[in-house]
Amino acid sequence: MWLYEKKLEVPVRVCGPNPRLAKYVITQYGGPEGELSASLRYLNMRYSMPTNKAKGVLTDIGTEELAHMEIVATLVYKLLEGASIEQIKAADLGAHYADHDRALWWENAAGVPWVAAYVSATGDPVADLHENLAAEQKARAVYENLIHLSDDPEVTNVLRWLREREVVHFQRFGETLMDVQEHMRQKKFY
Repeated sequence: MWLYEKKLEVPVRVCGPNPRLAKYVITQYGGPEGELSASLRYLNMRYSMPTNKAKGVLTDIGTEELAHMEIVATLVYKLLEGASIEQIKAADLGAHYADHDRALWWENAAGVPWVAAYVSATGDPVADLHENLAAEQKARAVYENLIHLSDDPEVTNVLRWLREREVVHFQRFGETLMDVQEHMRQKKFY
């Protein structure tokens, strides 16, 4: 198992209530390229990996993505904390508020709820690792888009940190892909 420290990987601060920015950031909580999808994808795929190293990498990154989901949730919560109903309505979050108040919900920036179809797994380790490489690049791109949309320097700092972790994950999956391909060549799968 792993040790859980009751602190976030990175401090999360915001300059004040900002429902408009919360509406954008929530996509990394429950959108197709978000942290929930990533964590579930990797924790599920680890079972079909042929090496212990690959299983370990997927477990490590999958649990880190859960921690990132917690960071994104904290960002959204803090951006909504203290926001007036008028601010919430002005940010077009009235539908979210009607169903959830200020509670977190797995949805994208347009308010579309998370669905399991966001998570893929073929059982082919090479195909699945390529999927993971693509997923990390898509998540990095979404974080870059959010950085461009952010008008809160504290939020921007957290988004930059999360974006850099996506780059590290991409690198680790690339190393893992080479390791798995070498293992499969030795087993004469190709």
